Amino acid sequence: MQSSAAIRADASTGSETFTVHASDTAGMDMHRHPDMRIIRPSILYFGTPVVLITTCNEDGSINITPMSSAWALADRIVIGLSGGGQGLANLRRERECVLNLAGEDMHRGVERIAPTTGRQPVPPWKQATGYRHEPDKFALGGWHAVPSPDVKPPRIMECSLQLEARVRLDIDRPLDAWRDGPGGYAILELEVLHVHAHEDVTVPGTQHVDPQRYRPLFYLFRHYVGPGKPLGKTFKAEV
Repeated sequence: MQSSAAIRADASTGSETFTVHASDTAGMDMHRHPDMRIIRPSILYFGTPVVLITTCNEDGSINITPMSSAWALADRIVIGLSGGGQGLANLRRERECVLNLAGEDMHRGVERIAPTTGRQPVPPWKQATGYRHEPDKFALGGWHAVPSPDVKPPRIMECSLQLEARVRLDIDRPLDAWRDGPGGYAILELEVLHVHAHEDVTVPGTQHVDPQRYRPLFYLFRHYVGPGKPLGKTFKAEV
């Protein structure tokens, strides 16, 4: 079959110039480098789980901190929190919390509490970005508290996975590493003590979460998204 690419010879240099017509590009797409550019996104939330951290305030009331800077390794969860918030103050004082993993059906409640803070008075830098004080985030989110066996903060009943945890490492980060407020930020390593799971997201008769039924909520460049359809599994998968 004759190619539609035209060849033009240059007699002065002995070189040849190829002109490729559109009909020839179909088989070349897989080898074409994508167009790229350097960007400076305001945030780097490239698809992380939404976690609702329950902690105890000094007066015994409960605070809920929505966040999405978290990753896991073995029995540890590493989280990042901006400085100056009530949740971070509670974690540093009490050294314990519950990490409640929000489900995709909870995004409206998560967004209702997102612009609120347990701090009173509200810090000026939070006021400037529209935050307001909210003493009862359970009611605002439409959720229910259930007791935790080994830590003081309660769990959020509606979350399919609830992780009791204690602080094992606390690292302060400087102001110049954080562009969003005056308090810098903190990196905390938490040891998970217990994982509470809704029965309907587990594999019956095992200790495993069923990826087909567990529907976590993700934060993707300030948008809420679900997990989408299953695509496959790693060679290490046990179910």
